[in-house]
Amino acid sequence: MPEPVTRAEKARRTRQRMLDAASRLFAERGWARTTVGDIAGTAEVGVQTVYFTFGNKRALLKELLDTAIAGDPDPVATLDRPWARAVLAEPEPSAQLALQAAGARRILERAAPVLRVVRDAASADPELAELWRINQQQRHTVQLRFTQALTAKAGGRLRDGHDAASAADVALTVLGPETYDLLVTDRGWPPARWERWATDALVRQLLP
Repeated sequence: MPEPVTRAEKARRTRQRMLDAASRLFAERGWARTTVGDIAGTAEVGVQTVYFTFGNKRALLKELLDTAIAGDPDPVATLDRPWARAVLAEPEPSAQLALQAAGARRILERAAPVLRVVRDAASADPELAELWRINQQQRHTVQLRFTQALTAKAGGRLRDGHDAASAADVALTVLGPETYDLLVTDRGWPPARWERWATDALVRQLLP
């Protein structure tokens, strides 16, 4: 006989149903046309359950974004995650860039739809504009740490006079959700093709 589900597990499953419902509705309808009532109905919970769990729709979206980027609900910073540590530990510069592209692909396969919702809503919602700005800054911080390591591995010399800061700008552009959305979501590239292209672009742009 299966063990009874604990209260904590029931709460976790209910929370996940609400996140899954919000993710689907935001992607289908956009931010403005999705109400808390819509999310509650799709998740088969009461409206007050959504408010009690998340506080408001913006907080729900932030948690959805954080979870999609991380791949789990654990409060572990990106640079402390195994894939990022592997990037930093890789001794060969071109192999490091390949690992960066692979890591970005895994994140964007999960998070690109949510990032698009935030980006599209930012122009009309100051709080979501701030969420988008913070996300961009966080992504740049990660890429800067990677390019600092890359510069050291390349003997202090990157292509075309790039230093770690401008190399991070290049990586932010190549590996960003805007570029991924354009090629994968809009133009229909398979994610594996995008990863190969991104790796090649980074190598050509950054390595001597």
